[in-house]
Amino acid sequence: MSALSRYITPVLTGILLLLMVCVQAQQKPQYTQYPFNNYLVNPAFAGIENYVDLKLGHRSQWTGLDGAPKTTYLTINAPLGENFLNGGAGSGNPNERSYLRTYMAAEPHHGIGLQLITDKAGLISQNTIAGSYAYHLGLSPTSNLAVGITAGVNQYSINSSEITVENPIDPAINNGNNSKWNPDVSAGVLLYGPNYYTGFSVQQALSQSIFSSSYNQSKTVPHFLFTGGLRLYMTDDLTLLPSVLVKFIDPAPTTYDVNMKLAFRDDFWVGGSYRKNDSFGILAGFNLSSLINVGYSYDITTSSLNAVSKGSHEIVIGIMLNNTYNVKCPQRSF
Repeated sequence: MSALSRYITPVLTGILLLLMVCVQAQQKPQYTQYPFNNYLVNPAFAGIENYVDLKLGHRSQWTGLDGAPKTTYLTINAPLGENFLNGGAGSGNPNERSYLRTYMAAEPHHGIGLQLITDKAGLISQNTIAGSYAYHLGLSPTSNLAVGITAGVNQYSINSSEITVENPIDPAINNGNNSKWNPDVSAGVLLYGPNYYTGFSVQQALSQSIFSSSYNQSKTVPHFLFTGGLRLYMTDDLTLLPSVLVKFIDPAPTTYDVNMKLAFRDDFWVGGSYRKNDSFGILAGFNLSSLINVGYSYDITTSSLNAVSKGSHEIVIGIMLNNTYNVKCPQRSF
């Protein structure tokens, strides 16, 4: 690598990623396996199951591209309320038709949760620590309404030590705060039953400056998200699980993700996904026991980045603690 390349490459990487933040306005990590952990998308999902739901996830996006985004997270959420904890949504496997006959709406209860997320893209890192609260209320014998809020702090930082510049006191790098903590608030509402869910949420509800510098006027922008999913029974063993995630992020164009999973009983599932103007994906998951389940996805890049990207990998490990009824897959979310 030439001396000129050593100077230019890190700077161009930083500029590119800042442009992604400022122009495209996609400031939150994206996930292919959002149906496997909808709590990341909408805080109203906190406490939706009658066990403690812990998820560990890692996403490596656009592998093969230097400085490509990498996201790692830990989430945990749990219900509060004895009537709900000791009640059942239905009997048997939620991917069987008989589940519809025995399903009962959840008893009114509270949900709490915690999110720890770290996201790194080139020279920019983002760390989030947030707690959630949700309340679930029965609307009918088979439907529930939930509302939730997440509040915490979000840190953006630039690793200026990786930037080589001709002037070591370049004011664009050193005349500002390259690490800043901001309050972060999200809210959501969710309607769900035995074979459907639909929800709306807003992330980054508070617009904040990302860095304190006269050279950088970037601000966070709200992310408005719509989600929905169905459970369609094909046979006694096979269930189709379509879902959608639509994102409204001004000034970026509206985008959407579409997922389709085919579940075999409550043992495993396979599927595919499409993200508008970005990628196609393949997905698979296994419910190994009433304690642990695993999901994996691989995205094939369809944008202009496919010339340098080898695709994106995402893996999620779920642990179901205090699982009194020994369910192998989620009953009220899918």
